[in-house]
Amino acid sequence: MADAKKTLRITQVKSAIGRPADQGKTLRALGLGKIGRSVDQVDNECVRGMIFKIKHLVTVEEL
Repeated sequence: MADAKKTLRITQVKSAIGRPADQGKTLRALGLGKIGRSVDQVDNECVRGMIFKIKHLVTVEEL
């Protein structure tokens, strides 16, 4: 399994209400939108950048 991709599980823990619009759009781009919802995303620079932008709204764990 030399080409095994790392995966990140991203869980929304806070609401985007009252936050700048771009943060809500970033949540939607990751596939989130409701508190408690989780998605699995490939670990790459693009996803890491989106997570950094909304790090106060989500928790992240490596799979």
